[in-house]
Amino acid sequence: MSKGQRPAFPSTPATTEWREGITIRDYFAAQAMQGLVSKYGSTDLNISRMAYQIADAMLEQREK
Repeated sequence: MSKGQRPAFPSTPATTEWREGITIRDYFAAQAMQGLVSKYGSTDLNISRMAYQIADAMLEQREK
């Protein structure tokens, strides 16, 4: 499992997928999207793409 696919808020024990929560990548993208929507006031597809680009950049920096 890649670092971006690990759960952001895992529970113990993680016996079923729903207990593992969202991925770190999805969590970072959601946080980025909040800022982007706040700044640009839009939820179009480009904002979603930008949010995941930011999340991927954050994950890349975490691994350094």
